[in-house]
Amino acid sequence: MIKRNLLVMGLAVLLSACGFQLRGTGTNELSLKELDVSARNAYGETVTQLRQTLENSGVHVYNGATYKLILTDEKETQRNISYASAGRASDIELNTALNFEVQGRDNLPLMGDKIQVQKVVSHDGNNLVGSDSETIQVRKEMRRELIQRMMTRLQMLTPEKLAALQQTADNKAKADADALKAAQEYEDNTPKQSPVEVPVE
Repeated sequence: MIKRNLLVMGLAVLLSACGFQLRGTGTNELSLKELDVSARNAYGETVTQLRQTLENSGVHVYNGATYKLILTDEKETQRNISYASAGRASDIELNTALNFEVQGRDNLPLMGDKIQVQKVVSHDGNNLVGSDSETIQVRKEMRRELIQRMMTRLQMLTPEKLAALQQTADNKAKADADALKAAQEYEDNTPKQSPVEVPVE
């Protein structure tokens, strides 16, 4: 018994040394230490759970942070992918798509992307209550997976990468402003033609 326990402990240490982690037990280490998080649906479950996950990972989430994560659009759809007898759907594909944008100083967009999660559920036309209950549960699991994927994306945003993205955004904003100014100056310096007067006979 003792030998078996020692073997299990030794194996666990060996696996952890190799970087192996059981699914769902890993930590979300982020370089970001503060973030402003908002969404079109300000009190929706996705943004609420994402804020909580970020805070649990040591990120200070508050309005006015230098960098802002905006959940611009979230859509839940479903489609029938197979049919049972009498036209009742037996398999349904659930899909959740989340569009997001990261903004920096002066609300300049630094990057944007889309995350999607798909699952297939069986739908029993003779047990609508049970099928609906399963769909609700799967939707919850999909939301957790969506948030986990978002955390993975945020892990890639190091201070160096954010600084480079901010520099690119600043350069673009300056170029756009200079072009607008030049166009305005050209228009201001272009002689305006007087309207042609048609002589009255």
